[in-house]
Amino acid sequence: MNGKLHELLVRLRLRGMAAVIDREIERAEREGTPVSEVIFHLLTEEQAYRQNQSLLYRLQTASIPWDWSLKTFPFERQPGVNKAQINELAGLAFVERGENVVLVGEPGTGKSGLAAGLLREALLSGYRGRFYKAQDLMDELYASLADRSSAKLMKHLCRFDLLLVDEIGYLSLKPEQVNAFFKLMDERYTRKRSTILTTNLVYAEWYELFQRKNLVDALLDRLNHHCITIHIDGPSLRTSTRGKGKGGKG
Repeated sequence: MNGKLHELLVRLRLRGMAAVIDREIERAEREGTPVSEVIFHLLTEEQAYRQNQSLLYRLQTASIPWDWSLKTFPFERQPGVNKAQINELAGLAFVERGENVVLVGEPGTGKSGLAAGLLREALLSGYRGRFYKAQDLMDELYASLADRSSAKLMKHLCRFDLLLVDEIGYLSLKPEQVNAFFKLMDERYTRKRSTILTTNLVYAEWYELFQRKNLVDALLDRLNHHCITIHIDGPSLRTSTRGKGKGGKG
């Protein structure tokens, strides 16, 4: 009978239950556990299994290129970062409010590490998120124009509770890419979806990068309406090998 139960649970895709059914039956027989308690334990295991699978899926689809977290960030070596402020952001109230975060600083000061750490916190808390290198996102937006899938891509990108666009700096941009990126940011603003941007350019330098004053004006207006801007004025974390692989990049 145990074999038939296991086979049936697998067929019904109740894999959490299937993994513990033998153990729970053995315990029930040994301890005389009430049927209701056995069912409760089985359902609890199934719930835990599904939650874990959901987390693994969110982490996989987020495509974060590093295993960094806020716990591994070397705050003690970066005086330009307010640890209390970052911990406040880690509470994710900014995601609930649909606010944006922009991290501005020189290369190596830890922008990417902090951004990836915040994205990971969101994923662990059940939010859906995605990491993009800025140039990769621009190229994907441009490719979608060629095959006329831009509407589908925009809809997909706007589903993410939190989108991280890393390294807005010295990009190679076509006018179509600029237009598509600004449209994406406008859509996410309208839908109150949060975006984290990291950049080595202060806002005044965005005009030279994007070459469209009216669009930059509109973008900054939307960003600053619901935005937390963090300027990191500190040393490069790349001067020590201790920072490599521990959230010190960017």
